[in-house]
Amino acid sequence: MRLYLDLCCFNRPYDDQTQTRIRLETEAKILLQEKVKRSECELVWSSTLDFENANNPYEEHRLAIQQWRPLASTIAIADSAIIAKAHELSLLGLGQYDALHVASAMAARADLFVTTDDRLLKKMAPSGMLNVLPPGHALAMLEHWYDNGN
Repeated sequence: MRLYLDLCCFNRPYDDQTQTRIRLETEAKILLQEKVKRSECELVWSSTLDFENANNPYEEHRLAIQQWRPLASTIAIADSAIIAKAHELSLLGLGQYDALHVASAMAARADLFVTTDDRLLKKMAPSGMLNVLPPGHALAMLEHWYDNGN
């Protein structure tokens, strides 16, 4: 299973952990990353992640996130095809970075796009272009929590 985590997801551990939802999403995100470390899943990275993370004003956060890049099995570089797809996605109402992240994940053939961005989740759900899930739902899918033994 190929996972693309956007920067919102990578930054979740730095959000207010006193909020239950944020704490649970952080834990799920960490468990997804453990699956990458154990080679149970592949991490997909992109030049968009590089660019956006390079502009992170918190050096400690930026460096911690950047440490995941070498673990990626694929790095999608924003070429003309990705930029064209991002433009198409922007017509769905996605912002510039969100569109580039989604287009990069699609180009790299990610199976799951993991985000904590509610707006992005709502915009992508009806499109059917890519399986976009919050961390907890992605973890549940990977671990077959709801398969009922089938």
